[in-house]
Amino acid sequence: QVHLAESGGGLVQVGSSRRLSCTASGFPFSTYAMGWFRQAPGKERELVGGIIRGGGSVFYAESAKGRFTLSRDDAKNPGYLHISSLKAEDTAIYYCAGDRSLPPLVELQSPAYWGPGTQVTVSS
Repeated sequence: QVHLAESGGGLVQVGSSRRLSCTASGFPFSTYAMGWFRQAPGKERELVGGIIRGGGSVFYAESAKGRFTLSRDDAKNPGYLHISSLKAEDTAIYYCAGDRSLPPLVELQSPAYWGPGTQVTVSS
């Protein structure tokens, strides 16, 4: 059974940094591309970025360039999303996702697998 799980969310302060993690089971995660999405209150879900297997190439949505960093450690399974200089508008549910290649993640934004999401609330 395929399972993705995000962790690392919570209540954080404006200006701080946070690293979210994504672990996978039930499919060969190390051979899959993975991505991160987020959905802010009252808004549609949007892409943050995607990373190919091995981590050699990373794509960022325009809105995510500069403060968001995707990485992965295929030997240990998890993928990561690091967010720096957090702003109130970063408050959202953050989702990790996986698919066999990057286009379903970053172009179609319709990956095969989704995690349930983790809430990040940025407070001043």
